[in-house]
Amino acid sequence: MEMIRKFFQPVDMTEGSPWQKIVFFTVPMLVGNIAQQLYNTVDSVVVGNYVGDNALAAVGSAGPILNLLIVLFVGISVGAGIMVSQYFGAKEREELSATIGNCITLTAIATLAVMVAASLVARPLLEILDTPESIIDWCHSYLLILFIGSAGLAYYNILGGILRGLGDSMSALVYLLVSTVVNIVLDLLFVAKLGMGVNGVALATVIAQAISALLCLIRLMRLTALFDLRASYLKLQQKHTMKIIRLGLPSGITQAILSMAMIVVQSLTNSFGEMFIAANVIVMRVDGFAMMPNFSFGTAMTTYAGQNVGAKLQDRVEKGARQGTAIAMGVSAVLTGLILIFGKSLMGIFTKTPELVDLSREMMGILAVGYIAMAVTQSLSGVMRGAGDTMTPMWISIATTILIRVPVAYGIAFLTRSSEFPEGRQECIFFSLLISWVLGAVITFFFYKRGKWKERGI
Repeated sequence: MEMIRKFFQPVDMTEGSPWQKIVFFTVPMLVGNIAQQLYNTVDSVVVGNYVGDNALAAVGSAGPILNLLIVLFVGISVGAGIMVSQYFGAKEREELSATIGNCITLTAIATLAVMVAASLVARPLLEILDTPESIIDWCHSYLLILFIGSAGLAYYNILGGILRGLGDSMSALVYLLVSTVVNIVLDLLFVAKLGMGVNGVALATVIAQAISALLCLIRLMRLTALFDLRASYLKLQQKHTMKIIRLGLPSGITQAILSMAMIVVQSLTNSFGEMFIAANVIVMRVDGFAMMPNFSFGTAMTTYAGQNVGAKLQDRVEKGARQGTAIAMGVSAVLTGLILIFGKSLMGIFTKTPELVDLSREMMGILAVGYIAMAVTQSLSGVMRGAGDTMTPMWISIATTILIRVPVAYGIAFLTRSSEFPEGRQECIFFSLLISWVLGAVITFFFYKRGKWKERGI
């Protein structure tokens, strides 16, 4: 019983072996991130098997627009996580309490803004992207349901980020596992039994996310030994609000630019037809799982660096950065091998169409080795963010996406046009992504070694 209770206690990462603390914190968060990825994956599996390949393409085509319109949540979540981890490491209870209260209020404002904006721009964006007529109505209704019910998504991400900043990654995991089970059950009920199609998976996701957010809030309200959650702290204070925005804005801008780039690339993807759109959806769903260890280590390194920077332990930050990055690369290497070996079986989960399975496996094979490079990028970017330097990772992401990925994708497509491939070779989508990942790792390592991030802090 004592061991179980220990897993649910906030982790102080300023003491003990760095790699052990990082792994102890990362494992439950990794399981949680995998569970969160199941939301979209289960949606795709259910509609692909019970509705058809067009429904699968519709769910996937809505993804870039969904990511674009949740950038406010991303910004608040990143800013909150950095501030909470640093104030927790510095043992500043009053500042920690005010930060958490301001995050809750900012999230409410951001949720309202997203709900209104999404209702106005979702359909026009789908039309701009030349979304095929056969799936555009499904895409639109799917997006509207998700955005109208976006409060659950918003509050889970922000409150989960706060819990992780406090060193509690286990609670967020358990609550997410509960909501994932709910999502799976509701997906099957709404789609397989009630025949609600794409709308059914969207509604199931909204309900499940609301449950996870509510559970996170209940857990947070019980951590009175660490901070106070009173009405007075919910009132926006310029000092804390501006700092949350200052730290989170670069990540929000990065997410917005990456999403816009994805939209531009999605337009190119759409030109290759519905079969390739569906293949792209399958690859991105598997990619979501393949990338989870990297994202998990990146978030763990942000919390680790934040707590140790707050405690003025610079040498410990760098030691943990080396150990954490090495472990992340090892995990990604193993995962890459598994993807190459079992890739075809993974693709077969989403569709029974042999041509679609083969095409998806071929595209996934192009990306495989890039996950090791992303382990470096995510881990070292996490360290820089945790130290308070959110600008450098932002500029790196913008450069690798805008200046590398998009031009390379369209360049390869243009250079490979022929009578057989009038729009160019469809592999351009994934080769451009691989190239941007590898160069991103090289650039990130350079700026980490340069050390400007060490000058930041609370």
